[in-house]
Amino acid sequence: MIPLNQARLIVDGALQHARANDYPPMTIAVLDAAGQLVAFAKEDNSSLLRQRIACGKALGALNMGVGSRSLAKKAEQHPLFINSVTALAEGNLVPVPGGVLIRNTDSMIIGAVGVSGNLPNNDEECAVTAINATGLRADPGE
Repeated sequence: MIPLNQARLIVDGALQHARANDYPPMTIAVLDAAGQLVAFAKEDNSSLLRQRIACGKALGALNMGVGSRSLAKKAEQHPLFINSVTALAEGNLVPVPGGVLIRNTDSMIIGAVGVSGNLPNNDEECAVTAINATGLRADPGE
């Protein structure tokens, strides 16, 4: 499981990256491998649904074992499958980039980050940059 201190570093790193690039207000959720919230931040003026989107990106990645970039591709190729899985997940699967698995040095999944607030590729960039800065490995999917 991802420790609290690393989860907080990821949240802070994602926000720093967003501010350095002048992104709109962002929301970041870090979940452990069991899908439990470990660290969270919502910038002032971040829209109301962003928390659920960020958590949905991270939970979707954890539930399916792949980063949400892979889920986006799957949604294009097999929309009925992704719609069914999203229903099974009770809406906690957002198949767009921005849900990134966190892997330790042994490549084990120890959590996931969901970022919401900008374009999906920019959300993902915030997560990947922050995870990699902690010495862990970001897995956004392919």
